[in-house]
Amino acid sequence: MSRISRHSLEQVPAVRTGLVAIGILLILITPLVGVIPGPGGVVVFAAGAALVLKYSQWAKRLYVRLRRRYPKGADWADWALRRPSPKRREHLRKEREALLRPGE
Repeated sequence: MSRISRHSLEQVPAVRTGLVAIGILLILITPLVGVIPGPGGVVVFAAGAALVLKYSQWAKRLYVRLRRRYPKGADWADWALRRPSPKRREHLRKEREALLRPGE
């Protein structure tokens, strides 16, 4: 009997749709949780937004469009989702700067 990995399970369309639905549900219940004292609403919204952004293609396209329009505004999302793209972009930027200033 083989063990099912999390990565292979995430590729099943029904599982992805279910995770997006849970994310949307978390976003929708945020105002209800926000009434309770404490930072609960922020945590619930962040968890829902992370699920939707990670497993939904339309959300990814919207994120990319907003990222291009407001480049500094989405750094927190890259960090929260543990995306390698900000590190890669920073590395490429440093390489370009090094090529432009070879005498230093």
